[in-house]
Amino acid sequence: MYDVIVIGAGPSGAVASALLVQKGYSVIVLEKDNFPRFSIGESLLPHCMEFIEEAGMTAAVESGGFQKKNGAVFQRQGAYSSFDFREKFTAGPGETFQVKRAEFDRILANEAERLGADIRYQHKIENVEIDDSSVTVTCITPDQTVVELGARFVLDASGFGRVLPRLFDLEHPSDFPVRSSLFCHIEDRITNSKFDRNKILITVHPAHKDVWYWLIPFSDGRCSIGVVAEPEFLDQYPDDLDVRLRSIVVEDPELNQLLCEAQWDTEVRQITGYSADVSTLATASWALLGNAGEFLDPVFSSGVTIALHSASLAAKILDRQLQGTNVDWQVEYAEPLKQGVDTFRAFVTAWYDGRFQDVIFYEQQSEEIRNMISSILAGYAWDIENPYVANPERRLNALWRYCSN
Repeated sequence: MYDVIVIGAGPSGAVASALLVQKGYSVIVLEKDNFPRFSIGESLLPHCMEFIEEAGMTAAVESGGFQKKNGAVFQRQGAYSSFDFREKFTAGPGETFQVKRAEFDRILANEAERLGADIRYQHKIENVEIDDSSVTVTCITPDQTVVELGARFVLDASGFGRVLPRLFDLEHPSDFPVRSSLFCHIEDRITNSKFDRNKILITVHPAHKDVWYWLIPFSDGRCSIGVVAEPEFLDQYPDDLDVRLRSIVVEDPELNQLLCEAQWDTEVRQITGYSADVSTLATASWALLGNAGEFLDPVFSSGVTIALHSASLAAKILDRQLQGTNVDWQVEYAEPLKQGVDTFRAFVTAWYDGRFQDVIFYEQQSEEIRNMISSILAGYAWDIENPYVANPERRLNALWRYCSN
């Protein structure tokens, strides 16, 4: 019998378990895979660093040799717009890292283990049962033994595995259209001095504003390259995923020139229909963290930030509940978390319909407004002192109308 069972040893699971064991709780983490393992979501946001620091993992992450990141560059038809996250409205870190998730996730999990979390790899969840005072989780171990574990609470940090949403029929259709992403790692061989390795490069397709590319530089001379589009767009290209991705990259002259010497040496992968939502984020017995609850879109790299924010928030609330305090998970967890998610949602929606792109590439930008936008792009989507957090849709519309005149 444990105090908490955490499903998944990714970033949200590692941080939540680390925070809880440091409060004195017994925590077991059940992870279906072996680490290290491949994952996308490789460009962190500075807001992440606050939660990494809170969990006591900063030194380990900084020693990982990851590529530093201090901003984002947007490119459309040869026009560039750069945001430096150190120049922002909200207080907090202005720098973070661009990471190969296999190594980054392994570091966080190892740190959680060092701090006292019991992590069991290759444990697949088969069933979760709730009664009045406890939760029973049934899992299959690496040797195919069926094991039942009891706990006072379960945190689902299973990411795209979405264990509890599937078992409890919580899946709710996302408001976003179905989109697909193609991606791989390359040896980039970029020599163009215009390319800033301290920033992610986001490129808009020259003919389709709702199609975009990411280019995430790593510290070893390699990059993550990907394209996001609706499946119908991708289906116009050859079935071979490598040929498909490279054919789409060639269509943007700037990106094609930047990668003209690149060595494409890894398998291209594809994910379709990743946007997800649920009917309930938490109850008195369980809570969903990060992507297990809702995933919007990769365009602003918000996934890991939302995951770590949810882990920190849930750990604080759960600490109070386990001490005997009555808590309201809807009011104290779901609603505050949703506020930041809805901020990102407004910006993602405005990105795909072109409004936010028009704002980004507007030539006569206000420094004050740029800093407010920079804060959100840096992950500070919960700072209600920022007008673009307090009223994101109304503010974005007003700004877009101004930039369009």
